[in-house]
Amino acid sequence: MAKRKISGRVVHKNLEGGFWGIIGDDGKEWLPVNFPEQLKEEGKKVNLTIQQVEAETAIMWGTPARILTFHT
Repeated sequence: MAKRKISGRVVHKNLEGGFWGIIGDDGKEWLPVNFPEQLKEEGKKVNLTIQQVEAETAIMWGTPARILTFHT
């Protein structure tokens, strides 16, 4: 799938055992399959290059994606 650039903020959800995600400035929810430790801060503003992926996940939130690059 194609790469895309997004801006948004980091969120931590206490659902299904807890997980980290990104809510884009456009309101779209992303569920990174590789979430860097440097980004794990609730509310942190981020600019990312991501690639949507096909992933099996028990978490029923967001669109699975791989983070390719990031800036805070």
